Amino acid sequence: MTGTLTNWAGNITYAAEQLHRPASLDALRSLVADSSRVRVLGSGHSFNEIADAGPDGVLLSLTALPPSVDVDTTARTVRVSGGVRYAELARRVHEHGLALHNMASLPHISVAGSVATGTHGSGVTNGSLAAAVREVELVTADGSVLVVGRGEERFGGAVTALGALGVVTALTLDLEPDFEVSQHVFTELPLEGIDFETVAASAYSVSLFTDWRRPGFRQVWLKRRTDRPAPDFPWAVPATEALHPVPGMPARNCTEQLGVPGPWHERLPHFRAEFTPSSGAELQSEYLLARADALAALHALDAISDTIAPVLQICEVRTVAADDQWLSPSYGRDTVALHFTWIEDTGAVLPVVRRVERALAPFGPRPHWGKVFTVPPAVLAERSPRLDAFRALAGELDPAGTFTNAFVRDVLHPLP
Repeated sequence: MTGTLTNWAGNITYAAEQLHRPASLDALRSLVADSSRVRVLGSGHSFNEIADAGPDGVLLSLTALPPSVDVDTTARTVRVSGGVRYAELARRVHEHGLALHNMASLPHISVAGSVATGTHGSGVTNGSLAAAVREVELVTADGSVLVVGRGEERFGGAVTALGALGVVTALTLDLEPDFEVSQHVFTELPLEGIDFETVAASAYSVSLFTDWRRPGFRQVWLKRRTDRPAPDFPWAVPATEALHPVPGMPARNCTEQLGVPGPWHERLPHFRAEFTPSSGAELQSEYLLARADALAALHALDAISDTIAPVLQICEVRTVAADDQWLSPSYGRDTVALHFTWIEDTGAVLPVVRRVERALAPFGPRPHWGKVFTVPPAVLAERSPRLDAFRALAGELDPAGTFTNAFVRDVLHPLP
């Protein structure tokens, strides 16, 4: 493929003139071994230059590799190849009567790219998508294949790794028995007086949406497992029709609501795989901080709502359980995630992003690695307690920096 290459949102143009699509593992290994600079483009859903290989680098896609979703019903695991997206994975897993513990808001994204950047769903007891990974297979800089499993010393750096260790060709994930979910939407939840912990724990997965045009949340999405008791939600009004979280977008793009039960993979995402997710014309940012600071952070954002609202489409608030991936935004702490879907105008959005980051700075937020942020590299280092361990692992597996680009270099070697 030649010509101009952009990400999903169109705000990033990749410098590489060609996207390489090796059709076999051997071809991939040869390509990597013969290249001095390599980056992998997953589903292209990152909003920054994390995947950019630079003008002299090789940008490659795994979509031409034979897709593989191998379910082991006895072990309750699935081995999935690097180019597979969550929608395809989920369907195959469901066919075997099993389930993933969670999914992100859209099923369009690749499994390997999602876990590499710390992508997550929601739920006070649900870890990020990387928490399900028990083994990662990757092609390292010399073209060799390396397998790292849970329990090994370097596993904590091998999954949420920003593509800095090698090309992830397969992942093995934990599964659990199949379950159904019913999705209920409520409207107009006040911010004042909210018991955030109780609200966040009121369902298996909870999402709060606000436009910051006035205090409080315009919508609350509760995803309740049907095999667990359904608590009352007396703090807001039940919706009487299906809704889309982004104002003006059609609800038919979203997964079924109004309490109709259905398979986990058709309810845990917000958006249906066959439709454009979110609004399609947007930029995104996300910041993850300690869940104990959720209310204080929400009030800090409310204090600058007149700055946020003019360039915001919607803000989503979710929770993520702590994990032990060294570069995960949820590393070592139960987390609240504050997600911003901005208008498609980089010039207007970036000053507001900086203002949001200043407002949240007292809470030590970690940005989602695949979104728009301006946090300086030195500050990122301060907020990443296992950065030294990850830097050492990258030096061990990729001493020549084959998988390093400007984005990764800023993370690994920030200037003081």
